Amino acid sequence: MIVIILRFSFRDTTTEAEREEALTAMRRTATVESTVFGVVGRDIGDPAEGFTHTYGAAVTDFGALERYTYDPVHLAGDDVILPRLSRLSAVRFSDDPDPALVERINELHLEKRARYPEWDRRLDAIPDTRRG
Repeated sequence: MIVIILRFSFRDTTTEAEREEALTAMRRTATVESTVFGVVGRDIGDPAEGFTHTYGAAVTDFGALERYTYDPVHLAGDDVILPRLSRLSAVRFSDDPDPALVERINELHLEKRARYPEWDRRLDAIPDTRRG
């Protein structure tokens, strides 16, 4: 299983309606065919870290991760979500023993950045982005 955790906060200029639209898009993404489970809600970690919300999703294996990454619902959701974020921290973990998994995931991420340059720009435009 591969688990993706995104902790995030919205830009101060994001309206309540825009926040709800982004959270709804995340909920749709968290329930695409390739996911085993997904959750979106308020972040209950240390408030000093500055995150207000968390997204979590899990997929069974690398093939499911590829489908999840390029799922049209996921791609459309990113267009709504990314421009509204001021902070983003991404963490992934897995129980898959494949020693090449990290490299394969990193290659998949780089491939998506190259394939979708606007997505790449939107990701880079988030003022405080941490990738794990």
